[in-house]
Amino acid sequence: MGFDQYHEPPEELSAETRTFARMIVSLTEEAEAINWYEQRISVEKDAAAKAIMQNAQQEEFKHFGMDLEFLLRKKDKWRTTLKEILFTTGDIVKLGEKGEEKAD
Repeated sequence: MGFDQYHEPPEELSAETRTFARMIVSLTEEAEAINWYEQRISVEKDAAAKAIMQNAQQEEFKHFGMDLEFLLRKKDKWRTTLKEILFTTGDIVKLGEKGEEKAD
């Protein structure tokens, strides 16, 4: 596997930034895996195979959540913004705008 997550020379990046890049890539990979399973589940006819895929997708979703939480613990502004959006009701765009205002 290559290390295409770097857009700057890796040796010039801090260890913290390299870890951040790894976690962003991991988050993206988990989201991609969730999507692949969603598509497979949608067309799978065999109930046992479908159940296995649903279980695997749930694991990917858990990993996605852990990656996201790690990143949010490193980025206070992101955390502040998302606190206004996640696990709430109402207009998502308006909540996002409110979260951005609070983060600034």
